[in-house]
Amino acid sequence: MSLELARDDSNSRTQNSPPQDAASRRDFMKTLAIGTAGAGMASTFTAASYAKIQGANERMRMGVVGVRGMGFGHVTGYSDLENVEVAAICDVDENVIAQRLEDMDEKGFPRPATFVDVRDLLDDPTIDAISVATPNHWHALAGLWAVQAGKHAALEKPATHNYFEGQQLIKAADKYDRFIQHHAERRTFAGHKSAMKFLHNGGLGEVYLAKGMCYKRRKTIHKAPVKPVPQGVHYDLWMGPAPKRPFTRNRFHYNWHWQWDYGNGDIGNQGAHQMDIARWGLGVTLPTRICSMGGHFMFDDDQETPNTQMAMFEFPNEQGGGDKKKMLQFEVRHWFSNPEGGFALKQEHNVGNIFYGSEGYMILDQGGNWQTYLGGDRELGPSGSGDGDMFRNFVDAIRANDRTLLEGDIVEGHYSCALIHMANTSYRLGRTLQFDPQTERYIGDEEANAMLTRDYRTPFVIPENV
Repeated sequence: MSLELARDDSNSRTQNSPPQDAASRRDFMKTLAIGTAGAGMASTFTAASYAKIQGANERMRMGVVGVRGMGFGHVTGYSDLENVEVAAICDVDENVIAQRLEDMDEKGFPRPATFVDVRDLLDDPTIDAISVATPNHWHALAGLWAVQAGKHAALEKPATHNYFEGQQLIKAADKYDRFIQHHAERRTFAGHKSAMKFLHNGGLGEVYLAKGMCYKRRKTIHKAPVKPVPQGVHYDLWMGPAPKRPFTRNRFHYNWHWQWDYGNGDIGNQGAHQMDIARWGLGVTLPTRICSMGGHFMFDDDQETPNTQMAMFEFPNEQGGGDKKKMLQFEVRHWFSNPEGGFALKQEHNVGNIFYGSEGYMILDQGGNWQTYLGGDRELGPSGSGDGDMFRNFVDAIRANDRTLLEGDIVEGHYSCALIHMANTSYRLGRTLQFDPQTERYIGDEEANAMLTRDYRTPFVIPENV
């Protein structure tokens, strides 16, 4: 797919173009597309050969897309690495761009090129990779366009807004020979990796149940009236693949998390980390049965997603004893909570994982600290800790041109994000779902199958044929 065909120039605006003029950038992309059509990017440009042409092994040039919240952490994370430059930033809110330029000046980072349309950024052949921290509904499309433009992409969690997007990103990463990373950064934490090694080596015996918790006290978002689009906000670009809706503050900065068109609720926000860890620890991929229930309690406001949600997943387990299955339980609480697991960071937040096995159980907090309790007397067993750096991992894997070094490859990301989407589908339909991991379809439920994807708004479309 040509980026030119996907562009509506009435929605496109470049604030500060890179050194190449627009015509030469577009000519480069067209030449690249012709040279690789039908054969995959590897036949003409590998990541290693492209890096040599651009000198990326000496200085990698990153673009960060979406820089208001988590995105500025991406700017800082990459800028702090040796021989890495955040050469471009992109945001649909020009006010955010102006503030981030000031912030980068204060930190002594080089001033980047600025864009409001990711397609203009991707036209720049000097950019090696992008890191995407937009609202969820934009993650997959930005990642797809990136690899089609010959660039690698790191996608904030959750990497996808629906199941279909994960399938397409896996195909695109393979076809264009580019890396797509699901930025669930605890995949790089030394503590989490040692915990997984302990579990997978049988330290708890048969691990049959994993629990993920996202207990965060969140207040009402109230009701927000329709208002004119703020000055400097490119709202049509912000909506992107989603349906056109009038502007309100509850459909914009941060509160988009609680609207189905853009977010996935807290099970797909903070919960995306703990869902990934729970599945990782169990050593499973896709479930065969899903049940989720909950509700939006207490508040009469604009929130569409549940503020209390419980989800259960059942996985086949040919090696297991007894009833031969593995279970994953996930719970979201938005108000009062007890400090279950003993790893509350603050009084109102309790976030982490618990794993249960035939020999004991493990608690694992979001910082990578874990402790086991073994036997019927729950005696203290092995423990561990340690953090990591996913920004460094992404850069190192690209420089080595070795996808096996990539923590959180999109294949793993898809499996974890799939659980989020399945839970939300079960919640929204109000029933238990049966799923066939081979066909990747719900069994006997066409209403659920329709929710594997969404209706995309032209031209912001993820096609069947990537």
